[in-house]
Amino acid sequence: MHKKQKVKNLIKKKTGNQMNFKTKNLLIFFFFAVQLIFAQQAAFKASVSKNKLGLNQRFRIEFDINVQGADNFTPPSFANFTVISGPSQSVNQTWMNGKVTFSQRYIYTLQPKKMGNLTVGSATIEYNGNLLKTKPVKISVTKEVEVPADPNNPDYIADQNIHLVAEVSNTKPYIGEAITVVYKILVSEKIIANNLRERPSQQFNGFWHQNIELKNQRVQETMYNGERYRYLIVKKDLLIPQKSGKLYIDPFKMGVTVGVPTGRGDFFGNMITRNIAKELTTKKRLINVQELPVEGQPENFTGAVGDFTYKMTANRTRLKENSSAEIKVQVTGKGNLNLFELPKITTSEELEVYTPTRADKVRPSGNTLSGRVSDTYVVVPEYKGKYKISETSFSYFNPKDKKYHTITAAPIFIESLGGTPKAQEEKPVETKKDILANNDNNFKDIETKTKFFKEDTSDFYNSTLYYILIIIPLLAIPVGIIIGNRKQARDADVEGKRLRRANKLAKKYLSDAKKQLGKKEEFYVALEKALHNFLKAKLKIETTDISKEKIADILRSKDVDAVVIQEFITVLDDCDFARFTPTTNVMMQKEFDKAKDLIIKLDKAL
Repeated sequence: MHKKQKVKNLIKKKTGNQMNFKTKNLLIFFFFAVQLIFAQQAAFKASVSKNKLGLNQRFRIEFDINVQGADNFTPPSFANFTVISGPSQSVNQTWMNGKVTFSQRYIYTLQPKKMGNLTVGSATIEYNGNLLKTKPVKISVTKEVEVPADPNNPDYIADQNIHLVAEVSNTKPYIGEAITVVYKILVSEKIIANNLRERPSQQFNGFWHQNIELKNQRVQETMYNGERYRYLIVKKDLLIPQKSGKLYIDPFKMGVTVGVPTGRGDFFGNMITRNIAKELTTKKRLINVQELPVEGQPENFTGAVGDFTYKMTANRTRLKENSSAEIKVQVTGKGNLNLFELPKITTSEELEVYTPTRADKVRPSGNTLSGRVSDTYVVVPEYKGKYKISETSFSYFNPKDKKYHTITAAPIFIESLGGTPKAQEEKPVETKKDILANNDNNFKDIETKTKFFKEDTSDFYNSTLYYILIIIPLLAIPVGIIIGNRKQARDADVEGKRLRRANKLAKKYLSDAKKQLGKKEEFYVALEKALHNFLKAKLKIETTDISKEKIADILRSKDVDAVVIQEFITVLDDCDFARFTPTTNVMMQKEFDKAKDLIIKLDKAL
């Protein structure tokens, strides 16, 4: 028993010695690892307040080491510079979320002695027996510039470190060629900018203009005037020039609050800044717009500029009685879509053609517009037969190859299977006499035998047919009087006639919306398009690109009742909101009936 206890003590002592040995090794490894990490993190850098300045300007250069224990700092020679002040030192150490940061800086204020591309040499410092060096810094010195009395003035510092610029994709476009203008705010790493405020005062005289919505913007980095800046895109516009010559893009203005470091820190070591409200403005940009070439311009050119395809199609070519076909002309591609006329179809007089319905799906893409536009014609044949929709052609100018291009669509043939055929020209009837006169063999053999038939001796007078023919005119007189009275009353009913016409018109424009009943998204899109197409046909203007307030003003100028105007705007609003809210078939039917009544009321008012 005593021996067993000794063995246990020996094992325990041996185990304890092994654990102590492992702990010592672990601590030694951790110590060297920490030293290695700190040695790897040591960085000695040089930075300047600006690397492009005038001969009479000053700049600040800072030499920064990010670890403690560095010593024996040696500055560069500054051979081409005058030392205005320095070296001054600052030490900053912070603790945040368990992380320690350290910075020790040596600061000089310098002024160049001559113009040209100058270089500030490397500074050195010793750390853990190693000699660390900064990279040389290049300075570009120009001729003397105007400077404020105090270069350390916070307003001056803010002006030198924040800029608003306008970048134009193309300053020499053709008429109708789209360009983009990107507005960027650039902020130096030495200041802080916040509370950006746009000043909506821009005019785009001579341009078609569309603002491009910016999504998921983030701060990026760039070089500006030889210095590193952060920048943010604050606005982007798509412009299409409408005339040649010199056009100007007005300055874009923004308000911003700038935080300028004061050089002092608070209790926790954070830099204290002074906030200054600044107004930033871009320069006025000149755009030299080129005329489109006259040489080679097709006769059917209507102003299309870009890269397009063109086609003419029919939804059906064989029609039953009282049915119609839809002929669509469509342009697809990139360019100034919506700013030119589409080709018009030509047909025979016997084919009734209604006012076309415009449809478009256009969006900004890159530096231009992309999508498609189309006109859809409803054609109704009057007679049975075959009808020709003549070939159409579309011409456009491509700025890339600087040439005109023409695309021709093949003709379309529509066959009407029902209805009455078109009346033919009457042919003269040949009499028996004419036949004999034209026959060379006028004399035939004389018949030697004859046949006799009994003559019908029935008398027409007092026959059944006789009395029927007498009674029919007597009966036709009162029937004709009744029909005539009804027609006269119908013609005299002007209001009813107008109402029947308005009902027919409403059915025409709302036909697509009726087909989409039960499909929420498609129905409300078709309903809104029908209302715009009705106004377009009535007012001879394009209403899809103008606001509801402008539409209301136009209707008021036409003396339309205010209640009708409000109902019209309400239906348009419902079309916008209903796409994003739950709805039912009953609600859609109510909207359809409301739109139908509105078209009837507006047709009466206009």
